[in-house]
Amino acid sequence: MKTRQFRDLQVWQRSMRLARDVYTYTNDFPKHEVFGLTGQMRRAAVSVPSNIAEGRGRASDKSFRLFLTQAQGSLFELETQLQLAADIGYSDPANANKLMLECQEIAQMLHAFMRTLKTKEKSTTSLGAASRLS
Repeated sequence: MKTRQFRDLQVWQRSMRLARDVYTYTNDFPKHEVFGLTGQMRRAAVSVPSNIAEGRGRASDKSFRLFLTQAQGSLFELETQLQLAADIGYSDPANANKLMLECQEIAQMLHAFMRTLKTKEKSTTSLGAASRLS
């Protein structure tokens, strides 16, 4: 992978925007949820760009993919929590749906990115094996 800062990655930029939106979204949750659903949602949202950034700093694409998988898991966790918040009446379902749609789009971006890294890794491994056979 060519050297790129994690801040240059569109998936990181969108996940940062999602994290900010989740903070805004949870501002009006009941105060008794500050250590419950509010905290859980904020941690899951922050975990997404954090894992992308940490993974980008790793030495290999394989390691990076593992962090992208963690980011994707955090997105699914957040999507579940958004659904729960809407179901129990903490927010307008339309707002939750908007954020869930963003989660799904970011998850698709992560999946495509992981697939690209895996394909690159396979081609690099194949080239290395071929050169050892020569």
